[in-house]
Amino acid sequence: MKTIFIVDDSDTSLLTEKQALEGRYKVFTMPSAAKMFSLLEKITPDLILLDIAMPEMNGFVAMELLQKDEGYAKIPVIFLTASVDENVEARCFQLGAVDFITKPFSKLALINRIESHLNIANMVRMRTERIEKLQNGIISVLADVVESRDKTTGGHIERTSKYVKLLIEEMIARDIYKEEMQNMKKDWNIDIASISARLHDIGKITISDLILNKPDKLTPDEFEEVKTHVKQGEHIINRIIAETGDAEFLRYAKLFVNCHHERWDGKGYPNGLKEKDIPLQGRIMAIADVYDALVSERPYKKAFSHENAVQIITEDSGKAFDPKIVELFCKIEVQFKGISTKQQ
Repeated sequence: MKTIFIVDDSDTSLLTEKQALEGRYKVFTMPSAAKMFSLLEKITPDLILLDIAMPEMNGFVAMELLQKDEGYAKIPVIFLTASVDENVEARCFQLGAVDFITKPFSKLALINRIESHLNIANMVRMRTERIEKLQNGIISVLADVVESRDKTTGGHIERTSKYVKLLIEEMIARDIYKEEMQNMKKDWNIDIASISARLHDIGKITISDLILNKPDKLTPDEFEEVKTHVKQGEHIINRIIAETGDAEFLRYAKLFVNCHHERWDGKGYPNGLKEKDIPLQGRIMAIADVYDALVSERPYKKAFSHENAVQIITEDSGKAFDPKIVELFCKIEVQFKGISTKQQ
């Protein structure tokens, strides 16, 4: 059963609208926009019926706030009003409403308009799901291509994406970098961010197999060639963006690709960014990437123990890594160990 919010300061209107819709939908009535936003923190409706003329916060202001929040902006909103002013109607659509209904209205007309917009919203949702499935498939295939060429890092891509998701979720829960992550829970799609992290090493497909799979330690010249995978990866993402458009998952991917080898002290590559000049995605990915490299066996080294890896990362706090994220890492390092042990 679809969920409808009815927001109206008139008790009579709320009762009339609720009686018209009850039985067909799960209906929540509220006398103010403030009450609506409070309930939105717990329940996401399929559609909102929003009165315009309300005290404290009118429907226009409420709509502007809804549109500014990515978590709410996609909820269809139908304005309800007694006004017949064409300027008011125009304003409703300018703000992003899907429809405008003038009071009084018939029960049948209200239901038909709601059903029409719910059907449209459902079609949009299904299309979005297909697009997300397609982009996730593309990411998975590209990541598998990279991993199939690099014989030394089996499972690295899958594990690092899980570490990234864990770090992001815990940063949100603990208000770490609250300003940088303002509304991150709604503005960032955490699932897309973690999936996009799988492309962080996509540039390695341009590196010679002889170097990529060398069983011994790399020479300085060989290591310089490996470092080019960052810029090559950025170039690949830019080409995809140029061909397909600036999709959300590609914006995430580009930041993970370009910044995961930057260092907090400015001694990283490719751009020598320092401290908060490094995008948050890069600072998160850096810890996930290095932790996995440390606890994984390579042809040229044995795997470090989880405890040694935690110690190394802790000692590099403020040098290679963001101190605040290292502090968080130390609090949840057992969960990192669980992911590593399960995936190895």
